[in-house]
Formats: sequence, structure tokens, C-alpha cells
Amino acid sequence: MNRLKACGKLARALVHIFSGFFTILLVFPRLSQEQREMRIQAWSVNMLDRIGIQLVVNGQPVVNGPMLLVANHISWLDITSLHAARFCRFVSKADIKQWPVIGTLATGVGTLFIERESRRDAMRVVQHMTERLRAGDVIGVFPEGTTGDGIGLLPFHANLFQAAIAANAPVQPVALQFVDHATGQYSAAPCYVGDDTLLGSVWRTLCTSGIAVVITYGQPQYARGRDRREWALALRTEIENLRQP
Repeated sequence: MNRLKACGKLARALVHIFSGFFTILLVFPRLSQEQREMRIQAWSVNMLDRIGIQLVVNGQPVVNGPMLLVANHISWLDITSLHAARFCRFVSKADIKQWPVIGTLATGVGTLFIERESRRDAMRVVQHMTERLRAGDVIGVFPEGTTGDGIGLLPFHANLFQAAIAANAPVQPVALQFVDHATGQYSAAPCYVGDDTLLGSVWRTLCTSGIAVVITYGQPQYARGRDRREWALALRTEIENLRQP
């Protein structure tokens, strides 16, 4: 029965993905940026509903930019979950741009792509982030650089924090958790880490009922003289605290 339900969720999700694909190609060119953001948030809420993920939001997402959102990274669901709570432009690894369908979706929602192995490209992305923050954008980053197990946090890479310092923009810490909605206990189903394959993680998530994604927003803060490494350490501690029950 779980597998049958999972197949139904998968079918609904695939239809929704292709609907988003054609919306970006055919509808987005005629929309304002505000209308696009509203469509992206609504699409993300719908996607979570189709695969049976409940959204729980604690704290207050920022209303207007500039703002750099800094979150821990657990799953392939993280970006969709954060978009469901509040639209932002994400920084993501460049190879996603080449993925069929998903690359078009990521490009269409305004993703900033980075070649992680290239120091020069990191500098380019920091400059672009700085420009977009000065223009009033809300940008999201995962400073761990890869997904963790959802229990502890990996070290934070500090490079991208330089954009907030250069733009004199605040940073809002955001904690992500996947839990069993009925008990509040940690759920490993959506994790995508270690030996997990993407398809395996997706199927495990679809086969597990009662998952909730809990997004907790902290208070925005400025650098106030801290360099990017010091600020990254402080924000990592803040996100750890936000994840406490």
C-alpha cells in the first residue's frame, strides 16, 4: 500500500514539475518579478502538498530585501521548502544548470550558479550577490556546501558571507528540520547524504507518511565589524540554537 501511494505521489509530482517547466518557458516572460515570485511560492507549496510534506514555519521570514538567508542543508527538498515559506534567489552548484528540466526550473527562478572548485568563480558570484543585495534582493545560501545528516551541522564556508559585508546587508539565520509530524521526532527519510542516491532518497521520502519540514527563522543581524569567518561561526551557532526543541 505504501508503494502504491508513493507511485501516486510521484505521478502528481512529475505532472507538477512539467507544469512548472512550461510555465517558466511560456508564462514567465509576460510576468513582472513580483508575479513570478508569487507563482514560485505557490508552486512550491503545491509541490510539498503533492508529495505529502507538511510545512511548519516558526518565526518571521523577511518581508523585503536586501537580505541574505543562511540555512543548514539536509535534502533535495530544502530549496522547495524554503521557497514555499518565502521566495528567494539561491546560490547553487553550476552543474545543476545542465540537468534536464530541473536546470530550466532552477534558471527560471533566478538561481545564481557557482563553480565550487574555482576560486575565481567564487569571487564572481560574490560580486554578483553583492550587486543583487544592493538592488534589494533576498538571496539564500547553504554555507555547509553540501547536505548533512540533519542531526548535526557541518562546518560553514565563509566566502559567500563577504557579499553581505560588502553590501552592508543583514543576514537571517534559518534552521531546517525534517520530523515526523505526529511525534515531532527526527525523520531521516528526506536526507540525501553519504551513500544515498537522489532516486533512493526521493523514493524513501515518497514511501514515508507524516513528514513535516520545520523552518525556523531567526532574527536578522549585521556583521557589526566581524569578518566573514567570525560571522560564519556565529551564524552556525545561531542555527544550532534554532534547531533545538
